[in-house]
Amino acid sequence: MRRFSSSYILATIFSFLLIACHSNSQKASARTNNSGFHETPIKALPMPLIYDTMSVQTTEIIRQLDKFYNAQIRAGFNGSVLIGYQGRIIYERYFGYSNKEAKIPLNTTSSDQLASVSKTFTGAAVLYLFEHKYLDINEHVQTYLPTFPYPNITLKMLLTHRSGLADYSHWYLRHVNDFSTPISNKIMLDMMAKFKPALEFKPDTRFKYCNTNYALLALVIEKVTEMSYPDFMSKYIFEPLGMEHTFVFSPSAGLPSNATISYNRNWKREQVMFADGVYGDKGIYSTPEDMYRWDQSFYQRKLLSNETIELAYGPCSFERPGVKNYGLGWRMLCFPNGNKVIYHNGWWHGNNTSFYRFIKDNLTIIVLGNRFNNGIYRQAPQIYSILRGVPVQKGFDSED
Repeated sequence: MRRFSSSYILATIFSFLLIACHSNSQKASARTNNSGFHETPIKALPMPLIYDTMSVQTTEIIRQLDKFYNAQIRAGFNGSVLIGYQGRIIYERYFGYSNKEAKIPLNTTSSDQLASVSKTFTGAAVLYLFEHKYLDINEHVQTYLPTFPYPNITLKMLLTHRSGLADYSHWYLRHVNDFSTPISNKIMLDMMAKFKPALEFKPDTRFKYCNTNYALLALVIEKVTEMSYPDFMSKYIFEPLGMEHTFVFSPSAGLPSNATISYNRNWKREQVMFADGVYGDKGIYSTPEDMYRWDQSFYQRKLLSNETIELAYGPCSFERPGVKNYGLGWRMLCFPNGNKVIYHNGWWHGNNTSFYRFIKDNLTIIVLGNRFNNGIYRQAPQIYSILRGVPVQKGFDSED
């Protein structure tokens, strides 16, 4: 183990689009942190733009999408949507407010809380370190976090939600009567070591989605890099990919002016609470365009090799029949015909997020909302139905 030294139908629809790409690439040089971590960062990706030269067929699809979203707005949708195809943005809209009280509309720089979509970043960061031999995902968690009180759980079990750990957002308040004060990942781990919450099942015997897994993975990233999770994500993922409006939330620092306010269904602001200080499982804010950069980085092998990406996309739980599964940081739908949808949803406070990647077509649907609306999780299947001109395919779900 290497050690840180303290480092397509759709093609016929859209192929006529005239695309102009502007590049915000910057010359990348090797970055070194104070601990001596030395890796050559990836280059920033250009952001493709859509132009208005379209065929009658595409114009009709855009009309149907606008009609669809007019209905979503009437149903309470406040958020943004981006649809990308083979590196090109084919539909991008912003509906409603980033800050309702101040009448600030959503726009291309409005950063939304991604909620559990943050797990795709944490998982990829761990796999980056694995690929570069700074850690081993098959190693026990205790190797990296000695105070972790469960000896037979590996990093891969955390990545695949097969650890059996209980969710810290459920057991923490049984021991500390303080709902409002944000805690850190370290405090969460200290509480685990002290109270050792009972496992919900024997490790690696089944899948159960659990936020604790990814909060611990953030700590592992910090341990092996000797960098904070926010700093590592910024320097080695967000900045190199040109994700200028993406960051990890800190309760002490608060939100920047371009960040959206989280509202409940009645337009009441959601308040910060104890779990808001924990990151890795959530906590990343981003924009649709930045998320499209994130999506395209996998096709261009900018962060991870093809071998590692295929590892991440591999289903890991087979106890229950069906198309749903989970890989290493990604939910997936594995259909009998061989098609696979790689996706993740999220829900935290009033933020609902949906990130669907139809990898065979290189088609991506990104929906971010900052006013609670669980209808967001049904949008991607409906959008796909409009694009393909087919009924909504069975198997899509609304899990976060």
